[in-house]
Amino acid sequence: MTDLSTTYMGLNLINPIIAGSSALSNSVAGVKKLEEGGAGAVVLKSIFEEEIIHEMDDLMKGVPETSRYMERFDYHDLVIRRDQLKNYTTLIREAKENVSIPIIASINCAFSYEWTDYAKRLETAGADAIELNMFFLPTEQNRSADEIEQTYFKIIESVLDSVSIPVSLKISHYFTHLGSMIHNLSNTGISGLVLFNRFYSPDFDIEKLKVVQTNVLSSPAELSTSLRWIAMMSQKISCELVASTGVHDGAAVIKQLLAGAQAVQVVSALYQHSPEHIHTMVDDLESWMCRHNYKRLENFRGKMSQDKGTDPATYERVQFMKYFTGQNEIT
Repeated sequence: MTDLSTTYMGLNLINPIIAGSSALSNSVAGVKKLEEGGAGAVVLKSIFEEEIIHEMDDLMKGVPETSRYMERFDYHDLVIRRDQLKNYTTLIREAKENVSIPIIASINCAFSYEWTDYAKRLETAGADAIELNMFFLPTEQNRSADEIEQTYFKIIESVLDSVSIPVSLKISHYFTHLGSMIHNLSNTGISGLVLFNRFYSPDFDIEKLKVVQTNVLSSPAELSTSLRWIAMMSQKISCELVASTGVHDGAAVIKQLLAGAQAVQVVSALYQHSPEHIHTMVDDLESWMCRHNYKRLENFRGKMSQDKGTDPATYERVQFMKYFTGQNEIT
């Protein structure tokens, strides 16, 4: 018999497949389907401060300029935030009452001063852990890369000081020195790092001359970015790593575990197939473990990480050398 159980941020998971934040986890019914589909844990759909801001903007559009005084703005801002947080905390409480797997709340805020208050409220509602989905688009020309990156550390320190439940951080790979940033973030006291989040991708409709969204779902080809960085960093940092983006089948789960991931997050594959697809991924993982005589995930986790692999330099190669010169093997 194989044992697929693992831990993540101190939480007990029946298997290493976590249903990531999405509309699939935006209701109690959705969370129950994800549990029935085989998920080891669920990250609830993020509460987006950006959505609150947009709702406020839409509301104020109908208010005449002469009536837009600060007291009215503050009132509507407070009401919208209160209602959004009330709905989210209710989702946490009801999800905890209806499923037995860990429930991870997710926050995506636009301004640093909001994160601590949100985190406190979600802990009080009963979340098992909190995932901070953090990214600040570096478009401000008057701010240095160091100033932007220091914002991450300030927010983490503030949140960790305010809650006692485990906190993870979901980041992108857009940093001036990604390896150093991952290492430094892991030393802040967070329990996990999720590599990597995925963004809105703009495209142009050349007939209507409009900006439209494209590539909403990830593809299996996107696995390689997180695979590389998890393989390079998993044995060198102070917290657990979770792989996200491009995990579409059991083979991808196995690869990320071999690289050193503690668990994986899955979203796009569940949209394409259904939550029950997790069972297929779990079966593939279990079958592979049986063929290779692995009884537990710990028997092979990190076996192909940079520190344990036979060719560590492979992970740091960035050029196609022989592939486009007529040879099939990349060396």
